[in-house]
Amino acid sequence: MGLHNSSHAASNHEDVDVVIVGAGLSGLIAARELHKKGQRVHILEARATTGGRMIRQTTKTGAVIDLGGQWGGATHHRFQALVDELNIKTFPSYYDGKGVLLWDGKRVEADLAKQALNKVLFFEDEQIGQPADQITKAKAAMQAFRAIAASIDPDRPWTAPNAVELDRTTIRAWCDNNSESRLSDFELEWLSVVGGSGGFDPWDASILHLAWTQAVAPQDEGPEAWLLNGAAGQVAERLTNELRPFIHLNSPVHGIDQNAVGVTVHVGGDQQIQAKSAIVAIPPPLRNKITFKPDLPAEMRAFLQRSPMGSMIKVFAIYPSAFWRDQNLNGFAVGNQKTLKLTADSSLPSGTPGILAAFVAASEAVAFQQMTADEQRQAVLDDLVAYWGPEARSPEELIIHNWNQEAWSTGAFTSFVTPGAWTTYGQQWQQSHGRVHWAGTEASSRWPGYFEGAIEAGIQAANKAILQVES
Repeated sequence: MGLHNSSHAASNHEDVDVVIVGAGLSGLIAARELHKKGQRVHILEARATTGGRMIRQTTKTGAVIDLGGQWGGATHHRFQALVDELNIKTFPSYYDGKGVLLWDGKRVEADLAKQALNKVLFFEDEQIGQPADQITKAKAAMQAFRAIAASIDPDRPWTAPNAVELDRTTIRAWCDNNSESRLSDFELEWLSVVGGSGGFDPWDASILHLAWTQAVAPQDEGPEAWLLNGAAGQVAERLTNELRPFIHLNSPVHGIDQNAVGVTVHVGGDQQIQAKSAIVAIPPPLRNKITFKPDLPAEMRAFLQRSPMGSMIKVFAIYPSAFWRDQNLNGFAVGNQKTLKLTADSSLPSGTPGILAAFVAASEAVAFQQMTADEQRQAVLDDLVAYWGPEARSPEELIIHNWNQEAWSTGAFTSFVTPGAWTTYGQQWQQSHGRVHWAGTEASSRWPGYFEGAIEAGIQAANKAILQVES
């Protein structure tokens, strides 16, 4: 039995308890929670497939990769529990041996830091070959930044001490005023560009927003601690199989009306679904494409308009084996290269095949997507060689997936908040709109931008919806 297509998206007046907009992980989790409690659910997905940004692909060489998110973290307890429930095996990310720092063209092999306070750019500070005074200044600036993060209430970042000033100060401006080291500048830039916050430049967001991303999704907690046998995308596939009768593909929602007793969701031409509550589990920029009656509060619209998606392109280089492991290297690399700011070993424990995941992000991603395919390939391979040597020049397969071109994602990993928006409009962030509730990883105050955040947001939205259904 296949999923419903657009011609069967809904009858003209179908009645259910809760309509869920979006069949990514968060929407699927919300639907699953409601279904377990006996609620009638109807899931509408604009794409021809489920999973959203959680999707896997089998390559020509037979490797299975995640085009979207792929890692689980040490404190991702909800995600771990779900994976265990689905009987999916996991394995630790490969961090044995040294990583690579490529700084101003100089390549250094170094151990990953065991304690946060002793690291610069994720490495043991005495091993990165930089002047002692630069290291001291970098650690001092990062200590000042961590102090800001520690002062932030994850649920209410606008209440932090000096929140208005911090929210009006871009990351770039804060570095100019508080950092005397290019090393710390780059570490903060890295957190914005390719850290879990994802895909924005240091002039696009405030230091308050960046500090909030570390308060809610701290890199020091090991968010890339483990991987799934068969890739993470199978989680969404298994949830889809559970919920198959309730999922309707090719069904973009263009309007949601509500009154005192329920909602009417408008799909396609004249299709309508009646429900007692609705959950919108799509990224903030896409919510603005839906017409709400009554309309969203002006402050909420303003917050959504100031919550664009990050720019992210994911790259996989697949080799016969993880050759770097033979050199006592772990595949983790960071550098101030023009194209790839990060690589990570995504191979199975056997190391066969060898898989490196890498990312092109923020303004570099915008420039990259304007290149020809040959230019893109050359730029990626040049950086891979700079990190890992001549063997990296000849992968069996090179896969480049541009999330910015996905019409129903418009970027990855998550949205971010532009300067001034948290303190002016932030109170609207998680506020329900009457009978309409928000899910998607962006709606979570713990691990947004990760699977863990998507699960938490889905459960919270389901709990809010069920109160209205049962009232």
